[in-house]
Amino acid sequence: MNRLLKITPRDMVAVALEPLKAGENVAYGGGEIALTEDLPMGHKVALRDIKEGEPVIKYGYPIGRALADIPAGAHVHTHNLKTLLSGELEYTWNPIEVPEKHLPPRTFMGYPRADRRPGIRNELWIIPTVGCVNDVAKTLAQMAQDLVGGSIEGVYAFTHPYGCSQLALDQDNTRKALADFAVHPNAGGVLLLGLGCENSGIAQITPYMGDYDESRVRMLVCQSVEDELAAGMELIQELAAKMRGDKRVPCPADQLVVGLKCGGSDGLSGITANPTIGVFSDLLTAMGGSTILTEVPEMFGAETILMSRCGTEELFQKTVHLINDFKGYFESYHMPVYENPSPGNKAGGITTLEDKALGCTQKSGSSAVKGVLGYAERVTAPGLNLLSAPGNDLVASTALAASGAQLVLFSTGRGTPFGSPVPTIKIASNTPLATKKHNWIDFNAGRLLSGMTLPQLGEELMTLVLEIASGEKLARNEENGFREIAIFKQGVTL
Repeated sequence: MNRLLKITPRDMVAVALEPLKAGENVAYGGGEIALTEDLPMGHKVALRDIKEGEPVIKYGYPIGRALADIPAGAHVHTHNLKTLLSGELEYTWNPIEVPEKHLPPRTFMGYPRADRRPGIRNELWIIPTVGCVNDVAKTLAQMAQDLVGGSIEGVYAFTHPYGCSQLALDQDNTRKALADFAVHPNAGGVLLLGLGCENSGIAQITPYMGDYDESRVRMLVCQSVEDELAAGMELIQELAAKMRGDKRVPCPADQLVVGLKCGGSDGLSGITANPTIGVFSDLLTAMGGSTILTEVPEMFGAETILMSRCGTEELFQKTVHLINDFKGYFESYHMPVYENPSPGNKAGGITTLEDKALGCTQKSGSSAVKGVLGYAERVTAPGLNLLSAPGNDLVASTALAASGAQLVLFSTGRGTPFGSPVPTIKIASNTPLATKKHNWIDFNAGRLLSGMTLPQLGEELMTLVLEIASGEKLARNEENGFREIAIFKQGVTL
């Protein structure tokens, strides 16, 4: 087993694949280095002397500049490396040729929908339009648990604190997100639950839903009825009666939309888990399916790689706006644009935002960018899509589901138990995490370091996704009952 990895020939650092001790002579591709300091797993060592102010190369790109002279064999991290990034930039479109790949779509067993892509679950969702009726929604979900069974795979309430006291874009985004969930294919039935006096009530949300299957949506304004629980249960019973006739049927994988997300990343995430997801993304898009990459602030420093894969200048310009508009969002609140990575990222070996971004974007594989989406905008273009949303794990995963993802692939080096509204498949970057937190982790990409290849892992991940999409298996978050939504807050609260 390798103990130290130099990712590309250009790199000036290598990454420890296990904890290493000062004084050891450790081989890597192309040479051997004597360590002058202990090196935790996922952390970087200088392969040669690096001068103060010199750009440090990893993944073949700069990840920052040296704050002092760094001798060969020394630990390279936050004490001697700083980001090179600054504010908004001007970009030039320099497209590269991205070969189109085509594979026959495989199949999964899904629930056909009259108005949307097939669902991979047949659940009954209760969606409050405003936080004031959250407890009503939760009570209705508890009262309806006796209905679960057969083709009714669950009853869930997705509570949130918004829907009122919001303005402008902030309020508009809440309406769009709630409308997206009201027509999500994983919901075989939806009760849209309003209060009656909120800014974003049922009347304001329904126009954002577009054409929808009215037989699968019911609406209740609590202030308009005497007993909201009795009225709600009556509507839920109607939805359940419709859902009992639903059956899984073979569906082509080109109807799958899969969200791509990472969180609690470590220094191995960009080496094992994210490239494995990238292989999966290339496979699915070659079959005509769609993937969505988000967490825009974690693209900063690697955005030009994505821009070069835009096949048209229009897509390039949309990507430029995607990046610079998010930087402007930070600046409008007088916040630092590059306050990243997190303490957990740093403990795992990630030093700068460039370091994090170059690993993060590995999830996009090598396919061309086919779509660029605003927050809560639904996917229409087959292939790789970029989505405007922040890096926060639950907010970003919720945004992926709102844009139409039937499931989310979530890579992690540190581990996390949460679940989004859709199956959230956790992919460990290292075997110790997969072993320790087997109750959280669905897939171990750390096996790349012990003999498996990326094509093998990508193929295995595809098989797992199709099994979970078919209902043959549950994701760990589903087994644990962990699922919630977090809408992106972008403005003042009245």
